[in-house]
Amino acid sequence: MEERGPSVDSVYLPIRDARKCIHERVNIFAAVSSIGAEKKSRGTDYVVSLKIMDQSYMEPGISVNFFAEDMTKLPHVRAIGDIISLQNVEVRIHRGDVYCVHNKKFSAFALFQGKTTSGLIHYQKSAKYHATNHDDEFLSQIRTWLLDNPPKAVGKDVPLLLRRIKLDLAFDLVCKVLHVSETSKGDWMLFVWDGTDTPPAKLQFDLELQGERPCSLHVEELPLTIEVLCTFPRVGSVLRVFASKSFKVITHLHGGNQWVKLCNMICGLHDGMWNGMLQPCSEVLLLSDEDSIAREHLKTYDRRLATALENYPMTSFPAPSHITVLDYDYKPYTTLIESLSHPEVTHKCMCIVRVVAAYPWQAKDLRSPVTGHYRIRFTVEDPTARIHAYICGEDGVKFFEGYPTTEVLTSKMDKLLGITDTDGQAGSDDGVRNPPWVWCCLKSYYLDENNPRGSRRYRIFSTTLVG
Repeated sequence: MEERGPSVDSVYLPIRDARKCIHERVNIFAAVSSIGAEKKSRGTDYVVSLKIMDQSYMEPGISVNFFAEDMTKLPHVRAIGDIISLQNVEVRIHRGDVYCVHNKKFSAFALFQGKTTSGLIHYQKSAKYHATNHDDEFLSQIRTWLLDNPPKAVGKDVPLLLRRIKLDLAFDLVCKVLHVSETSKGDWMLFVWDGTDTPPAKLQFDLELQGERPCSLHVEELPLTIEVLCTFPRVGSVLRVFASKSFKVITHLHGGNQWVKLCNMICGLHDGMWNGMLQPCSEVLLLSDEDSIAREHLKTYDRRLATALENYPMTSFPAPSHITVLDYDYKPYTTLIESLSHPEVTHKCMCIVRVVAAYPWQAKDLRSPVTGHYRIRFTVEDPTARIHAYICGEDGVKFFEGYPTTEVLTSKMDKLLGITDTDGQAGSDDGVRNPPWVWCCLKSYYLDENNPRGSRRYRIFSTTLVG
């Protein structure tokens, strides 16, 4: 138990009153409303800037600049809405802007979680911090006040949902960081989710090159481990976001399950898969689990899980295309991420997918010139993942309804791959493709019994292309 005691020097002032104490040292108990990036100062120190607010002085709040010779001695706020106790900070003014400075020689701080269910113990404190008899009272008061006055992460624009993103449009996104990895170039890659589906991209890659360079199955350089995949929600897209090491706050996101607001982010496409990029002017703001937008995202996710139709890809509404029919009903409906993380390597499932590529794709090449059997590698995707799925032998006979003419096969493949000519009719692969959502049955198998998951493959079966 910490030693506590009343002290004249430990009287906490409301921010409104503290702002009047220019060039004086004050004590403040307040909520964190904004978290800046840790960076090197012009001298030898490291610096981070926080904004704080209380009942007397709400958003955007007042800035507090912290300096330390070691980054570990800076405050590491876990989330916006957490509470900070400041002792002996200096109040200064510059060009009419009042702010506070935490001096490493005599100032002190302690950080507490903002949730009302949290305890009264700090999760970080500086060496010079001494608790007072009033700390618990101030902490409880601010937590109660925050229930009706949660800080709003300040960003450039109204946050978008992943389902609304567009190419090269700068936007803000409130999302949960599920996983963080490092690229071979030394940058960060964030795996983020908000419970909605990214829009299906219109495809422009050349089907003729699928034999030499198959389209990618994932944005990341190496496939994720089963341990990571098992932590991903079964509904909703997981966007890969690239960020440079200059975003120091990302070091606090390892382990995932942290809500953030990504400000001024842009998105692009790689082989028809969405990815995000943080720009030099972007910002990463940590949010509390109690943030109103985060809680709304979770409610949306729960509603999707509660209704079978809500599990389907959002853009497949009101129903997937009828160009495929299934012989067997492998209920329940399964997303591809569910199948990839399934505890059993071999299993059967029923999915709604888009066929984004095929090799071979032209009707004249779909069957082996030696055996006459169908052998095709499809690349299929849903909002959660992308995989290769093969059609061979009798499954191919079932899929194509026997051995139709080249003209009929061409028409079927064009519809499946979303190939149209300038008149909107089936035609050659010269332009943008937009494959339809279709039902299919998948079964997994493996090639190496010593490495079943690593050698797993998928086949399409019990599915007929009637289009």
